[in-house]
Amino acid sequence: MFETSSESPAPVRLVTEAIKDYIDRLGPIWIEGEISELNERSGGMAFMRLRDTSVDMSISVMCYKTVLAAAAPLPANARVVIHAKPSWFTKNGSLTLSAKEIRQVGVGELLARLEELKAKLAAEGLFDSDRKIELPLLPKKIGLICGRNTDAEKDVVENARRRWPSVEFEIREVAVQGAAAVVEVSEALRELEEIEDVEVIIITRGGGSFEDLLPFSDESLVRLAANCHTPIVSAIGHEKDSPLLDLVADYRASTPTDAAKRVVPDIVQEIAEIHEMQARLRRKVLNILELESSKIAQLRERPVLKDPHVLITSRSEIVMALRDRSMKTFGHKIELAQKELTQIKARVRALSPQSTLDRGYSVVQLTDGSIVRDAQSLKSGDQLRIRVAKGETGATVNAPN
Repeated sequence: MFETSSESPAPVRLVTEAIKDYIDRLGPIWIEGEISELNERSGGMAFMRLRDTSVDMSISVMCYKTVLAAAAPLPANARVVIHAKPSWFTKNGSLTLSAKEIRQVGVGELLARLEELKAKLAAEGLFDSDRKIELPLLPKKIGLICGRNTDAEKDVVENARRRWPSVEFEIREVAVQGAAAVVEVSEALRELEEIEDVEVIIITRGGGSFEDLLPFSDESLVRLAANCHTPIVSAIGHEKDSPLLDLVADYRASTPTDAAKRVVPDIVQEIAEIHEMQARLRRKVLNILELESSKIAQLRERPVLKDPHVLITSRSEIVMALRDRSMKTFGHKIELAQKELTQIKARVRALSPQSTLDRGYSVVQLTDGSIVRDAQSLKSGDQLRIRVAKGETGATVNAPN
């Protein structure tokens, strides 16, 4: 390696030769891609471009026609695996691959790879139902990614406008098969994702062979769709076709027409449903009114509403009955009390001194009112008061006993 500086730069010749020496030391490698161009020239040589379908990148490949013939007839956009050695041409400063062997990737191998990728993405949860975003009832604007002037585009647009005439579209016409499909579809998807009014994105194309639909199973495109915040409807191929984009999309439509029906409501059906709901609401309101009217009629038939005085008279009867019960109870208690008082009076009367007097006894008292209980205590000449049953009289002690 040589040293360079701004004062001592290396000439182009030395740089290209150094690059050639470095690349020539590299051994042959296996590389996979899609043939985007193929030219067979005189002199027994063939030239092609090998393209990476997930990015806009390609490399030049050359080989002998015998190497190309050994790979059997290659269809347009064939996916191949090439065993080649890098070569650097110093004259024009270009890198190319010199192919020693070309193998076309068979459908069986592609299917195996797709199954492996499918299992990998499923393990990451990219196909889980909880990742799906619900489609809006009526989107402000529909993003549409489709081929250029294709029947799929017409089916989506015409059927959508037939169902809802004022629907708006933001259309991106791109390559939907071949080497540029993944790059152009991905770029269109990014653009529509950035537009605020686009509330749903339809990705569609018509039917095709397994190889034609391979771009819609590309890992980079599938991951991009999985990370979009705008709901995506996939309408790729026919119902039997199932690219990986169908599994990560929020809704998988069997056809472009089905996508239009799923994204846009039918205005005729919506109007009919509105009328039906209005009729149901009217019936409901009428039933409620009829029921309440019936309740009012039943209330009016009640005696209390026929004769409002019933409220007073009924309460008056209750009050009168309570008063009568109170009077009877109170009278009964007075009667019992009177009987009890009479009995007490009789017992008191039987025990009173008057009762003793009534039986013929008398009470002898001195003038000071003290009762004479012992005749020996009297002296001749003492004045006495004698009380009998009716009244009292006086007496004088003549001589003691």
